[in-house]
Amino acid sequence: MKNLNILLIEDDLIEVMKLSRATSSLQLNHNIVKASNGEEALKLLEDKTYLPNIILLDLNMPKISGIEFLKILKSHDQLRHIPTIVLTTSSNQHDLLECYKMGIAGYVLKPLKYEDYVSKIEKLLSYWCINELIEGKQ
Repeated sequence: MKNLNILLIEDDLIEVMKLSRATSSLQLNHNIVKASNGEEALKLLEDKTYLPNIILLDLNMPKISGIEFLKILKSHDQLRHIPTIVLTTSSNQHDLLECYKMGIAGYVLKPLKYEDYVSKIEKLLSYWCINELIEGKQ
C-alpha cells in the first residue's frame, strides 16, 4: 500500500495522538502533517511546498471553524481539488449537509470506542490509497 500525505487539522492533542497511535498500530507509514487550526492549515497549504493527498478536518476548532476553513479551501483554485474528509464528533445534520454542499469527500463520525476508531481509520485510509485521484498525483 502506498503512503499518503495527510494534513490533519485538529486542535485536540488527544485526537492527534489517537490518529498517530491508530496508524502506527495498523503499521501504516503515511506522512501526517498536523495543523492545530484552520489558519495554520491555510498557511501550510498556501506555501505550496506541501500539498497533501487528503485533508482530515475537525469541525469544532478555535479561530476559524471547520466549515469556515472549507469555504476558504473550496474557493481557492489550486486547493479546492484536495479531497477533504470531515472527522468529527458532531452528528449535527445541518453540519453534515453544509459540508457536503461545499464538496467534501466524506464525513466520518469519531466513535467513542478506540477499536471502532481504528477500524474506521483503516477503512478510510485504505480507500484513499486505492483512489485513482490520488494515484494520478503521485
